[in-house]
Formats: sequence, C-alpha cells, structure tokens
Amino acid sequence: MFQNTPYEGTRSEQYAQVLNQLKALIHDEPNAIANLSNAAALLKQFLSDTNWAGFYLYDGKELVLGPFQGLPACIRIPMNRGVCGTAAAKQTTLLVDDVHEFPGHIACDAASNSEIVVPIIVEGALYGVLDIDSPLKSRFDQEDQLFLEEFVHILEAQLTL
Repeated sequence: MFQNTPYEGTRSEQYAQVLNQLKALIHDEPNAIANLSNAAALLKQFLSDTNWAGFYLYDGKELVLGPFQGLPACIRIPMNRGVCGTAAAKQTTLLVDDVHEFPGHIACDAASNSEIVVPIIVEGALYGVLDIDSPLKSRFDQEDQLFLEEFVHILEAQLTL
C-alpha cells in the first residue's frame, strides 16, 4: 500500500527514499505500462513545482505518448524535434532552463517554462524518454539530473523490448 507521506532529510536522502519506493513498486512486475504508470505518479507526487511528468515511447519512427501525470499532452513527437525528440535522437539527457529559448520547442502545455528529458535505453536501443516539465524557469539542476538518470536506470532494468 502506498501512502502520501512527507519526505524527510536532505535532498539526497529524499531522492534515495524515492528510488527505494520505485524499486518496491516495480519489483516482480513485468508489465511495462503498469510500471511506467506508477513511476510517473511517483515522480509527480514527489517533485514540487512540476506540471507534467511522464513518458514518451519510441515506436521505431517517432515518440508516442505513454503513461503520464498532468494535463493532456501532445500524442506524437518526431525525432529531433523539441526537447523530447532531440534528447531521444541524441540519446542524452537534456536539461532546459527556459524552453522558450530551445530551438524547435514543442509547446504541449503553455504553462511549461523549464524541462528535463532523460532517454530510456533498453538492450542498447532507444525505448523512450522520461519527460518532466515545470512552470518555473530553471527548476531543474544537476542534482535532479543525477537522480532522474538513476530513476530511469532502475526502470531500464525492468523493461524489455
């Protein structure tokens, strides 16, 4: 059972608590949709000042909306377009302080001002991306990036192509 309890300790300690919660949530569950749904809910519940947290899954051609928490979102994102498509194509994390200055930014939620996108790589191939938006500029930093990359690594170990 999951309860909405406050996280305690330093930021690093809170991140460790969330990583442990993720491990417990997806342990022995083979269904990707169930695991990604719970992962999105966990991130949205934990990360303050965010308006969207979720996944876009690669279908071999483009990114397609997957499990998420937030307002309805863009359904398809071409590779190399916007923050998600660029992070997916480059297979590298992108931390964007001001999305309005990002070339080719795709505005799915007008309230979003900063964004972090972490690629998901399974068995050496692109599986999708984790995308988190915030209405605040410069909401995400290097500590968030390291945490979210570890979060994705835990998911990657549970996912299959």
